[in-house]
Formats: sequence, structure tokens, C-alpha cells
Amino acid sequence: MHAKSSGSALVLVVEDESEIADIVGAYLQREGLRTAWARDGREALQLHLALNPDLVLLDVQMPVTDGWEVLSALRQRGGTPVIMLTALEGDVDKISALRIGADDYIVKPFNPSEVVARVRAVLRRTMVTSVDLAPAVLRAGPLELDRQSHSAWLHVQGERRPLMLTVTEFRLLQVLAQVPTRVFSRAELMDACLPEGDTQERTIDSHMSKLRKKIEQLGLEGMPAGVRGVGYCLERR
Repeated sequence: MHAKSSGSALVLVVEDESEIADIVGAYLQREGLRTAWARDGREALQLHLALNPDLVLLDVQMPVTDGWEVLSALRQRGGTPVIMLTALEGDVDKISALRIGADDYIVKPFNPSEVVARVRAVLRRTMVTSVDLAPAVLRAGPLELDRQSHSAWLHVQGERRPLMLTVTEFRLLQVLAQVPTRVFSRAELMDACLPEGDTQERTIDSHMSKLRKKIEQLGLEGMPAGVRGVGYCLERR
């Protein structure tokens, strides 16, 4: 696969079946996106470092290094958006992917047009536009978010500690931080932060659990706060 436009987003397709990779790549390129292809997990990690793609389409079942290992490694590096491609359609596998840090999950066999739509949806949330009127830096209590660089920090015990987030986790915190004491329903958070498709409300709980653990590791308890039967807020009064 070759790049078509240096000004468009770059999608790294990680797929050991060349026919599937070619079809997905062709559909993405037709939409003006650039693509690169990795044949296995090891090559995917190498190309991720070399190319710094805007999004990774990641197959689960691959030789050498499988998709779960690749996803974990990518999350240790930062917040590059990841959409999983897999033949496993059980809810357990979907929840596992989201807990590890995937931004979306597509089950094989899939319609290539749907893949393009999901990619576009994730990229829209990832790329902050310069005409956005909200403040570039959002502060709420101990939380600090830089919307332009998608960076986050916690101010704890006099220290400014970096918070490593996935794109979806950043979006969730961004929504909650705009009105810190307001309780947002799961449906509202899904509409604002999760891809289109058959996503269920309980996936919000998985993202929030992962997010809360990251914040607890930096020394802050109870953020975001869950409100039973309603949803979530950044902090309770």
C-alpha cells in the first residue's frame, strides 16, 4: 500500500491476510486516507515507531505477536487510536479490548465501507480543530487537559503528574471536566465519546473503570465518580 496524499491521515493496517489488508487499504485510500501495512505484530510495533500513524487498524489473531500484545504495547507508548479487527464476536472479547485500551471493535466478516466509517468517526474525535471555541487548556480541580495536544496531568501533593490516556478516555474526561459536578448519563457519554455502532452502555463502565485505575495510580481516589443508576461526574460535592 502506498500513500496517496501527504496531507491526509495515516492509517496503519495490521493484518496477516494480504487479501483483507489490500481490500481495506483500497477503501481507505479511496476516501483520501494514507495507509501502511504490517503483516504481523512485531512489524506493527516497528512501523508505529517509524511512521507515527494517526490510527491503527489491528487484527487480533496474528503470528509472532498477537493483537492483544500489540495493543498493550501501544497503550504503554501513548494514545494512538486503535480499532480492533477480529473474528471473535463475544461480549467478553469486546469488553477485554476496551479495557486494554481499544477505541473501537469490528467483527469479521465486515463491510469495508463500515470500517471506513468507523475510522472516520474515531479520527474526527481525535483531531482537534483550530476553530473550536472552548479553551485549549481545561482545568477542573486537580485535573488539567490540553485539548490541542491531547495531553493530561493531575496535580497531586504539589506535583504535576502526567496521565497517559487513550483517545476515548481523554474524551470522557474532557466532557466531565466541562461541568465537573454535573452527572452525565451513560447514553450522553456514549454519544459524545464512543464510536457509532452497536456499542452498549456497559462499555462506558469498562472505560471508566480503566480511567479510575490510572488516576488512582497517580495518588487520587474517587475520580471519576459513579452515581448509581444515573451515570458519572468528575467529582462529587
